[in-house]
Amino acid sequence: MKQILVTGATGELGTTVIETLLKTMRAENISVLTRKEERKTEFEQKGLNAFIGQYSDIETLEKAMENVDAVLLISSGDQGDRMQEHKNVINTAKKKGVKNIAYTSRSLKDKNTLVNKLMTEHFLTEDYIKKSGLNYIIFRNALYMDVLPLFVGKQVFEKGIIQPAGNGKVAYVLKGEQAEAMANALMTEKFENQTFNFTGDDAYSFYDVATALTELSGKQVIYKSVEVEPFKKIMLDNGVPKPMVKKIVGFNLDIKNGQEATVTNELQHYLGRKPTNLKEGLKLLFNL
Repeated sequence: MKQILVTGATGELGTTVIETLLKTMRAENISVLTRKEERKTEFEQKGLNAFIGQYSDIETLEKAMENVDAVLLISSGDQGDRMQEHKNVINTAKKKGVKNIAYTSRSLKDKNTLVNKLMTEHFLTEDYIKKSGLNYIIFRNALYMDVLPLFVGKQVFEKGIIQPAGNGKVAYVLKGEQAEAMANALMTEKFENQTFNFTGDDAYSFYDVATALTELSGKQVIYKSVEVEPFKKIMLDNGVPKPMVKKIVGFNLDIKNGQEATVTNELQHYLGRKPTNLKEGLKLLFNL
């Protein structure tokens, strides 16, 4: 039986991975890294090996990786030095004799033409893993459907959707289903240097989102595709911080350019069922 360390265990993705692993794995075969003392206690009560720490804490990383066969590196947030944090986990895994590593990357069409440069760090991390000599699985995950309420805003049923994404499409996946499929792959795969594109089985534009919300709510929702500069002004006038506006614009332009539109059946294979489609997902996310 593998001994698996799940980093970033506090977040929704890590939590669902752990819950799925526990359905078939013994708790003592799962180690977790969390930043929150109360979560550490919760994990220990379930029988897991829990460690308090973060990706910058080398000493704790070393303790957490004792006798571990595989590490799931859940990508760090973009507030700090994400690349260095990822390197810390990869370097420590190699130092402690861990044989296998998995990483939560992003399903994007062409790393060389990305507008949102923060996304390039995922590909740099992939390259670093490949050079490390560790056996790996790269999970290239589609954009989470769960972010749609943030994209379209709280007043979507009153004001509609305004984005600079044109007719670009995204193969959205619910975060929980993404995590479930990853856990299943971790339990069954032999880490043979694989890269999986975990996407939905269809791709959708904001026109599709507007149509689905209209059908679900009975209220007419219109999507208006605007140019970048007017969109920036709307965001700034609404009090959205400038760095966040830049990030949102980057996501939208990558969507417009087809970066998020790749569709595969690999998620469905490891999920064991068809992933939730857009309409059913929006019904859950908007309580409709």
